[in-house]
Order: sequence, then structure tokens, then C-alpha cells
Amino acid sequence: MTRAAWVEIDRSALRHNLAVARQHAHGARVIAVIKANGYGHGQLRVAEQLRDADAFAVASVDEALRLRKSGFDHPIVLLAGVLDAEELALIADRDIEPVIHQAAQLDLFRNSPVSSRFRVWLKLDTGMHRLGFDVAGFRQAYEVLRSMPEVVSEIRFLTHLANADDRNDALTQTQLALFDTVTAGMDGARSAANSGGVMGWPSASYDWVRPGLMLYGVSPFLNSLGVYENLKPVMAFKTRLIAIKALNAGDRVGYGGHFTAPQAMRMGVIAAGYGDGYPRHVDTRAEVLLNGKRARIIGRVSMDLICIDLSGQDQAALGDEVVLWGPGLPVETVASYAGTIPYELLCQVAERVRVHEI
Repeated sequence: MTRAAWVEIDRSALRHNLAVARQHAHGARVIAVIKANGYGHGQLRVAEQLRDADAFAVASVDEALRLRKSGFDHPIVLLAGVLDAEELALIADRDIEPVIHQAAQLDLFRNSPVSSRFRVWLKLDTGMHRLGFDVAGFRQAYEVLRSMPEVVSEIRFLTHLANADDRNDALTQTQLALFDTVTAGMDGARSAANSGGVMGWPSASYDWVRPGLMLYGVSPFLNSLGVYENLKPVMAFKTRLIAIKALNAGDRVGYGGHFTAPQAMRMGVIAAGYGDGYPRHVDTRAEVLLNGKRARIIGRVSMDLICIDLSGQDQAALGDEVVLWGPGLPVETVASYAGTIPYELLCQVAERVRVHEI
């Protein structure tokens, strides 16, 4: 018997969301970010639907090589760059474009063990304070790279926006202004916009945009939903109702007895839990969707099972489909129940959960 929980991946939604990204890109080319197993949707599955993207971006050499071995010939931006000479050799002659964000990486190229030439992205830290050179280091790195034409065929520039998810946060404009100032007069394409930048900050488009979350139908903005931004959810997480029980007033439910029935009531049990990737810690607002109606979660989420209140669900029957998140119950809403972000929920769906493409 197979596990009842499954996810549905809407292929047409991926294509739609890429088209939305292009509409907001103001003519810039699109780098589709498909790191972390395509944000939990399956890297190769996502790449197949996003073939119209101008390039892909991934986090690791392994992710880049998987795309190449699967026949994808798009340029691939390696967002974290290479760690050592071995990784540099692995990406040689494969049209993989490493980001250079620290001085040690310059030494790798200076002492390159291969005869290949690389297109590179030089990263400026404009306010994220994570990866990237400060202004002085960026200018020095640019000159170093220019001095190595036998290794570096082209230099491009990028930065990363820290607060683009807030349309009213002044930091984004500050970052863009610094990026403009520092790269002025430098010869090379530029990129700054993540999903929030693509949709909320037109001046961030430059030559290349890097949408990630929005491609999966999730809003990049605080207190918003993908459907409000003309995005279509790609993943629906579903399961089945596998038990119905009658509770008496005072009955306590689940580990620790955290829920006590206030009166006689019907309870359902669904085949999903934190072992499938549903968050264990959700607040009392948490609901699922059963037969088109919201049903609240009661008691603790356990590894394999979740209990739900069937009040007002007189027609509920064993085998009924239950939506954990998806159309009608956005992943953004479920993330708010757990005090987390949609990225985390999408990326933590467990391997044992079956995948259906629609």
C-alpha cells in the first residue's frame, strides 16, 4: 500500500509564472532560479517546463552538473561560486558561470588548473552583508579579473536585494543606487532583481533578472498571496481522510492531550504529518481544506497523522481528498500558521511523498 499523501505539480503554472516574470522584467533576460531541488518541486521537472528561460541559476556544482548531464544547454549561473580547484575543473567548458564573491576565489582563477576561459559574475555587497565584496574590494577584484583575459572571457556584475519583499523599505533603493554608482563605467551586464525586485522595483531590472519564488506561484511580498500578483500555485500538497471518530466532551486528543473536546463532536484523521513535511508547530488558526470547506487542525501534528475537526462536515467520508496547501489554501497562509516562510514549507516536503504532474 502506498503512502496516502502526495503533491501535484502544475506544469502549466510554471510556464505561466515565467511569462509573468518576463512581463515585469522590462526587456531584461531571465535567469530562472531552480536551486534547492527547484524549491522542492524537482529540479529537472522544473527545468523542463522553464526551457524558455534565458539561463538557470543554482547553488552548487552538483546542481549545475545534473542539469548538464540531463541535456539542458542553457547558461547556468553558479550562485555560490566554486570552493576549490577541483570544482573549478568540474565546471570548465560547460558554460557554467561562477559568481565570485571573495578574494580566495580570485586566487583559484589566477592559479586555474585548466586552460578554459570563464564568464564570471562579480558580486557587490550593497547591503545584504552575506556574500560579496565591499566597494573597495569589488573595484580591486574587477581589476584583477581584467588582468586575466586568458582565464576570464567576460565579467558581469550582480548584487542581492535584502528587503525587496517590502515595497516600502528604503534599503532597496539605497542598494540599487550604490550598485549604479560602483558599476558605472564598468563594461559588463548587470543583475540585481530577485522575485521581489522583479515585481516591485522596476529600476532593479538591469540586463538580467533572477526570479525564484515567484516562478512557483508564491508571492515574494510580505502579507500578500501569489494569486494577488497574477501568479499560479505550482504545488498542491494533498492527502486523504483515513479515519472518523466520535469524541465525547472532555476527550483529549493526540500526544500530550493538547486539545480537549468542549462537547461531543466528530473528528477526522488524515494521513499526513511532519514526516511528510507538514510543519509540526502550527498555531490554533491552522486549517486544511476538506470538500471545499476549511477544517481546523486539533491536537499536535504527529509524524504520520493529523487530527481535524469535522464540525459542519456531515458529508465527510473515508477516502475524501484533503488539501494541506494549494489552490484554495495558499502555502503563504499555511506558512503563517507555522511562523515560517513559504520557501521552507516547499523545500521540506519529504521524499516519501508521491509526486504527480498535472
